[in-house]
Amino acid sequence: MEEKVLVLDIDGTLTNSEKIITEATKRGILTVLEHGHKVILASGRPTPGMRRYERELELEKYGGYLLSFNGGRIIECRTGEIIYQRILPLSIIPGLYGFAKENGCGMVTYFGDSIISAFEPDEYVELESRINNMPVKVVDNFVYYVDFDINKCLLTAPPDKAPELEKQLQDRYGDRVSVYRSEPFFIEIMPKNVDKATSLDRMLESVGLIRENAICCGDGFNDISMIQYAGTGVAMGNAQPAVKEVADYITGTNDEDGLVQVIDEFIMKG
Repeated sequence: MEEKVLVLDIDGTLTNSEKIITEATKRGILTVLEHGHKVILASGRPTPGMRRYERELELEKYGGYLLSFNGGRIIECRTGEIIYQRILPLSIIPGLYGFAKENGCGMVTYFGDSIISAFEPDEYVELESRINNMPVKVVDNFVYYVDFDINKCLLTAPPDKAPELEKQLQDRYGDRVSVYRSEPFFIEIMPKNVDKATSLDRMLESVGLIRENAICCGDGFNDISMIQYAGTGVAMGNAQPAVKEVADYITGTNDEDGLVQVIDEFIMKG
């Protein structure tokens, strides 16, 4: 059986609406690992926000990978080694801060196991904290405080305002950084040319695997690049319409164990 690579977004893909991996999905993924295939978790989450699922799926034991910050960092679970990383230019922080303040956006980055917030948390920053089980630390002077390497900034805005703010940020900073939404209310600010597909390509090359054997599954805007890149690109049944448009295959929703269907069809049959 040819070695396959199962690449999974977390929220809305690996987990159900309760942010839980169901028993059926967990059994399916463990079967994939036991048969010698690779599993990569690929998320916009910071690395600490992925650890729970790394442990549940025993990725340290089986040699999986965590692709965090939308591809800004890749960690080999068995060794804990960072095998790929890209960072944002700190020179962009003052301008982003001014934009966020002017437009009433939330603005955060990450340091260690904490979320660093420029302002009092809005409902979307609070959601980011709950999802990742990371505390929020509000700092008095965000621009001065952030003097360390960061993989991304996250701006938040209501879903009816976020698309226009995303466009403004792309127009203003698109020559220096990548700007896109991972959720209707999350605007990701990433190093230039960093997305899930680009980082996945670097990772597969480094471990001697090929994209044709990659099965990439996701539901959000930030999954589009890897779904287009994959040998088999899969959209969940609950995916955004734009994600379904580029997918090779549409499976069941995250509340219907859609990944089990993918595993049966594209890995275990082979």
